[in-house]
Amino acid sequence: MRRKKQELSEDECIDILTNQPRGVLALIGDDDYPYTVPMSHVYVDGKIYFHGAKEGHKNDAVKRNSKVSYCVVNDGVKKENQWWYTFKSVIVFGKIKTLTDDSEKIDKLTHLGDKFFPTHEETVDEINRLLDRTEVFEITIEHMSGKKVIEK
Repeated sequence: MRRKKQELSEDECIDILTNQPRGVLALIGDDDYPYTVPMSHVYVDGKIYFHGAKEGHKNDAVKRNSKVSYCVVNDGVKKENQWWYTFKSVIVFGKIKTLTDDSEKIDKLTHLGDKFFPTHEETVDEINRLLDRTEVFEITIEHMSGKKVIEK
């Protein structure tokens, strides 16, 4: 971190990972080109989880190389009579894997669903309906940094 005064604490980083709904996952894609994809995530027990289809470009990239980064930005604030925003961002570096144990998948999907669905019952219904067609990905965080940015 070049600008130490803008550095966020670990607790601030975790707060952003916990409370923000989305981020951008960066993988190494075809022909070693970067591949980024917006994801809805949940932060549980020090790891990041999201779901997706069982086949596709993301799955291929995960199988090819487990190194990833994940970036989350909060909504930021813009004070009255100012044109710039002040926002906070977190970048995570780590290793990604696909969960294979159904009970572990259900547990993480429950956390994910409860973050987004209006009721727990809707979470359970979706898991029961789509579990066989759903992949669950886990990022183990190796390093993370956060920063407060003033666009001005």
